[in-house]
Amino acid sequence: MSERENDTLPTNPAAIDEATDACVAASDGSCSLHGKIIQFDEAQLRAHLDAKVTQSVEDTLNALLDAEADALCKAGRYERSAERADRRAGHYERQLHTKAGEVTLKVPKLRTLAFETQIIERYRRRESSVEEALVEMYLAGVSVRRVEDITEALWGTKVSASAVSELNQKIYAQIEAWRMKPIAGKHAYVYLDGIWLKRSWGGAVENVSVLVAIGVNEEGYREILGVAEGTKEDKESWRQFLRYLKDRGLHGVRLVVSDKCLGLVEALGEFFPESAWQRCVVHFYRNVWTAVPSGKMADVTAMLKAIHASEDLEAARKKAADVVAKLKTMKLGKAAEIVESGIEETLSYMAFPREHWKLLRTNNMLERVNKEIRRRTRVVGAFPDGSSALMLVGARLRYVAGSKWGQKRYLNMSLLTTAAIPNGSEASASVQGRDTTQEQTA
Repeated sequence: MSERENDTLPTNPAAIDEATDACVAASDGSCSLHGKIIQFDEAQLRAHLDAKVTQSVEDTLNALLDAEADALCKAGRYERSAERADRRAGHYERQLHTKAGEVTLKVPKLRTLAFETQIIERYRRRESSVEEALVEMYLAGVSVRRVEDITEALWGTKVSASAVSELNQKIYAQIEAWRMKPIAGKHAYVYLDGIWLKRSWGGAVENVSVLVAIGVNEEGYREILGVAEGTKEDKESWRQFLRYLKDRGLHGVRLVVSDKCLGLVEALGEFFPESAWQRCVVHFYRNVWTAVPSGKMADVTAMLKAIHASEDLEAARKKAADVVAKLKTMKLGKAAEIVESGIEETLSYMAFPREHWKLLRTNNMLERVNKEIRRRTRVVGAFPDGSSALMLVGARLRYVAGSKWGQKRYLNMSLLTTAAIPNGSEASASVQGRDTTQEQTA
């Protein structure tokens, strides 16, 4: 080509269509038209194409509505026929949100017959795929107000916060059914914890506790076993929660991992007396740190970690005795007392396969799930009641359970079949806190 000129694409839609049909793609991605190089305004072209798609969807839906009206009348518009059953009486317009944008439907009206279309449900204002996308955004952690902005950016129309809330009410029944479904199979390892949220009550903001249980099934996959509201993390709340789990079929529990929450350990002895209890090592360390000055924190932490790095239970107990003696020589009597009275509660995991130790000695797995719940609930602030808090937490847990989190094998449970079951003395030692004074940790 001997001469090249740079032109911009005409702005009116007709000219865009004409130029697009006439242009031939070049190797560099530009288009040649009558010996000229045309540069496209990408944003303008995209807007034009979006409008074309939206118009096409609108025309197609209206054509289908007209065809339905003709079928009911048994004759086309203005057609003279002896078989005609009714006549048109104009139409009314309604808006419909689709993935292609907002379209205007011209719904036919008939003189005598009721026009019941199969194309779109009566009073429906959004395509089902749009509704599903709104709910998915909400459950994935997008605030209701933010959903408004996203829908406007995606489809050109804003869906109100009240509309999103109404949609969420539809899935609450599904969440409740999921929350109450029977627990199938055995779960040898169960992790328990509670999370504190805010709720508005009588004009004041109060705390509400949501209790969560996660188990590892016989194939080694993690499952959300249950979630329920607990007024407080006290003995009665834990009793109700454990009864809720047991009534739904939880059995085969050999080890329960948790913090030393107020009342939890006693309630475990009532509902799962055959299981051992593992106190979260991290929370135990934090309890010891409360009696250690900051200047000695690093040394004490290294001493505590050395206990749980021991090769077996006997070595761990011996190391714990050494640590207690050393803490006393460091004039940390309170810390020595905490270690001496509580260390046995943190060693229950050593009765199980060595390959499982790292994932059994702490409650970190459930803590990470709770962190995700806090991230999601932070945008809400204070809930109107405990039920709302429970539903949102349940929705988020259901979402997590269906993600890669629940599809990735967590532990090789075949190793457990050859592991020795903790004997009576070890089990009683692991739950000795049931008869001691309870402390509630952070």
